[in-house]
Amino acid sequence: MTEEQQGTEKVQIVIPAEVSKIMSKWGGHSVRLAAARGALPMSGHNLVTVLFIFYHGENQELKDEALGTLKTLPTQILLSALSQEELHPSIIDLIVKLRYQDAVVMGAVLSHRMVGIKSLLFLAENSRGDVLDALSHNDEILLKTDVLRTAIINNIHADKVMKLRLGWIEPAVKPEPKPVDKSQSGSDTPAEDDETEEEVEAEGLSKYQSLQNMTVSEKIKMALTGDKEWRTLLIRESNKLVNTAVLNNPRISEGEVLNVAKSRSSSEEMIRIIVLNRDWVKLYDMKKALAVHPRTPLQKAMRYMTFLSEKDIRELAKSREIGQAIVNNAKRMLMTKKR
Repeated sequence: MTEEQQGTEKVQIVIPAEVSKIMSKWGGHSVRLAAARGALPMSGHNLVTVLFIFYHGENQELKDEALGTLKTLPTQILLSALSQEELHPSIIDLIVKLRYQDAVVMGAVLSHRMVGIKSLLFLAENSRGDVLDALSHNDEILLKTDVLRTAIINNIHADKVMKLRLGWIEPAVKPEPKPVDKSQSGSDTPAEDDETEEEVEAEGLSKYQSLQNMTVSEKIKMALTGDKEWRTLLIRESNKLVNTAVLNNPRISEGEVLNVAKSRSSSEEMIRIIVLNRDWVKLYDMKKALAVHPRTPLQKAMRYMTFLSEKDIRELAKSREIGQAIVNNAKRMLMTKKR
């Protein structure tokens, strides 16, 4: 194990035997220089560990070489390193800061269990394109802290739709009143009457009629902030950005979410959002609905079945309206209880 200085923070890194040889007296300067240039045969994990140590070391030549190597290291080598479950968060953080525009590498980073909030925040603030899009859609990561949502919303590369989906509310812009030309109108009264008539007509439009004239961005905004009537309309929209935004509306009730879980037409993304919400999944009826929904991942569905009553399991075992895998699992559960 070695202790490296990272800014003002000391980081302890477990050194593999292969790396230890390079760092010991056996590994002279020429060997270390070759390692810093990525010229020695070693695994991706060991190589990035060596480069991390050199980058934070005191030898400027090794530091410069390590930096250059990390910036140009082939994607496959970085993916090999990131396949190691115990890769240190500080090493991941260095990879993020040097290769954050590499969508393939960042995809592996986002799925790595050791990635830290500091790295995620850096990506939220600085990434763009596919990387930013992948991060903004990763609900499991976004649930860790609201700071990430805020950082993405403030990212200059985040488009309006992305911001709205994450809870951003577009500031209302009040139109400036138009000056009234009294010479043409003759008096103020007719103009006021016309304005009143327009307001009455606008209020008379049903929400459904208004919906037909709304853009996707406007629908998303309404899905995130609207009342129950709006949510009922927008949850049926075919655009997944719109219907999933309804589930992120802070005013949505558990009953509404349960209806989504019970609906066979609910998309995979909608079910995924529900599954990731611990408060919703705590409900018995929610577990029951998710257990039989065709778009619930099978492993999750079977896990929810373990919470169901024997009566409900018996009904599932006889059902012809659900997946055969769920029916078979229900039968197995009943047979196990009989033993």
